[in-house]
Amino acid sequence: MKILRTPDERFENLPGYPFKPNYVSIPDDDVSLRIHYIDEGPSTADPVLMMHGEPSWSYLYRKMIPIIVGAGHRALAPDLVGFGRSDKPAESNDYSYKRHVDWMQAWLERVDLQRITLVCQDWGGLIGLRLVSQNPDRFSRVVVANTGLPTGDGAISDAFLAWRKFSQETPEFAVGEIIAMAYPKMPLPPEIIAAYNAPFPDNTYKEGARIFPSLVPVTPDDTAAEANREAWAVLAQFQKPFVTMFSDGDPITRGGERIFQERIPGTKNQPHTTITGAGHFLQENRGEEFARSIVDFISGTAQSSI
Repeated sequence: MKILRTPDERFENLPGYPFKPNYVSIPDDDVSLRIHYIDEGPSTADPVLMMHGEPSWSYLYRKMIPIIVGAGHRALAPDLVGFGRSDKPAESNDYSYKRHVDWMQAWLERVDLQRITLVCQDWGGLIGLRLVSQNPDRFSRVVVANTGLPTGDGAISDAFLAWRKFSQETPEFAVGEIIAMAYPKMPLPPEIIAAYNAPFPDNTYKEGARIFPSLVPVTPDDTAAEANREAWAVLAQFQKPFVTMFSDGDPITRGGERIFQERIPGTKNQPHTTITGAGHFLQENRGEEFARSIVDFISGTAQSSI
């Protein structure tokens, strides 16, 4: 496996991103992969684990981290393998859904988090909820936003199928511009678009980002479908606080909150909310509001999650 590593200077002086980098290395076959993560706030405080999706990276959580830390929590935001400051396998066939879960499981064990509040969006949910199902005792509560855990057994939105087709066929996979296009009602300034592009000096670094949509199970016989069904079986018994905070402006995941509310017992009597005026990347459009809702949720469920 050939590994690419984005030069450090690409991450210098990014707007709103003053955080110190942290790294752990995990084994994979004959190589070692370095995973980057933000780790802010008291090391003794209960962790809030914020997982990004496609094609973003931990920069997505920059507005939220100070609010989470200011409320007395420990804020962690890893970069998935292939994204951000984490290592990037160079070939598209180096990536699979299972491998992404295994990589983050290894990271979780190395960092050894307990009493976690998971905050997950997009692929952060597809991977993060698998971590919850594999390690339910590590997690105290869950916040899901604009995500799902597909098994290929239900209908797939036309918006997602169009996005998957675009990701494989567009000649230029312009990461920052893709994030900006997700909610055109709130245009992103050029320096923010450039920051989202920072991990990818050229197209050779984008194989993980480009292939991600093709790894989503869209048919019942997909290689990842059965593992997700098994995860749902665990989540169907998950009694700890579980809340949905979807946005009102995401055509891909709109309505997905109902699936969680119907199937997971921990969602009962929780303060489910809709983040208004936000697109798919609600951390970018409404990050401060999203973070305050998370802080209130943690405070309101402090006893029931023990």
